[in-house]
Amino acid sequence: MFPIAFHPIYQHPLPEGHRFPMLKYELIPQQLIHEGIAKASDFFEPTVCDLKHVLAVHKQEYVDDLLNLTLNPKAARKIGFPLSKELVQRELIIAQGTITGAQKSFETKVSFNIAGGTHHAYSTHGEAFCLLNDQAIAAQFLLDNNLARKILIVDLDVHQGNGTAEIFQNNPNVFTFSTHGKTNYPFRKETSDLDIAFDDGTNDDKFLKTIGDIIPKLIETEKPDFIFYLAGVDILASDKLGKLGCSIEGCKKRDELVFELCNKHQIPVQVSMGGGYSPDIKIILEAHANTFRVAKDIF
Repeated sequence: MFPIAFHPIYQHPLPEGHRFPMLKYELIPQQLIHEGIAKASDFFEPTVCDLKHVLAVHKQEYVDDLLNLTLNPKAARKIGFPLSKELVQRELIIAQGTITGAQKSFETKVSFNIAGGTHHAYSTHGEAFCLLNDQAIAAQFLLDNNLARKILIVDLDVHQGNGTAEIFQNNPNVFTFSTHGKTNYPFRKETSDLDIAFDDGTNDDKFLKTIGDIIPKLIETEKPDFIFYLAGVDILASDKLGKLGCSIEGCKKRDELVFELCNKHQIPVQVSMGGGYSPDIKIILEAHANTFRVAKDIF
């Protein structure tokens, strides 16, 4: 089976009004074990990330302000969560979960972080509930430790990976690819190495044909030896924060496409689950569980 990062602190470090979107972090492991997709032994609890790995992508002043809870009010408002030591610790644990998972992927082919996908975190600030960019931190870790030479970040969340694009804008060893809703947040987009902005209501056929044409070409031209995949399920038509029109089955086929390519080319992949904000928690859970089901079938 594949390793899955999970820590109880993912569940309830937030005020009551913010807890519904976080409920999935508790329910996904239960569902995977219930179905037999994973065993308890497949889950690992990450520790707090070493700050030297965080500082490889985030600026010292910003990290200090997080740790000391001294962000100015404007910067804190951009994050959206009330800042607390528990929240900062949560982000450090999530980042380590993605690093450790990436290391494990070299043996297991694929790894997961139940949380993660904090792609709105820039080098100098946080945005939209993202404080630290877990996949950016892990990507730089692999490069700095000579575990990978060329990394492809495949971000298929409904929101552009603006923080990831900014962090790696001058790094030729990381290729950033983001698909997203054209009119979705962030309203001022950054420039990834490749961006595909979909119109409102884009359906399965258009979405799947587009990524089915592009990702194989990226693998051929960029020749990555590691892939980070952000598998947000906020591309669903039911998502209250997204504006695309994909179905649960289309979302599953998206995951199949990515995993089949990774398996075919023998490229290890780390998966962070990213967003999912449908009003019905059962829809969120089903769509995320599909990503694990597909991985079990393919790897």
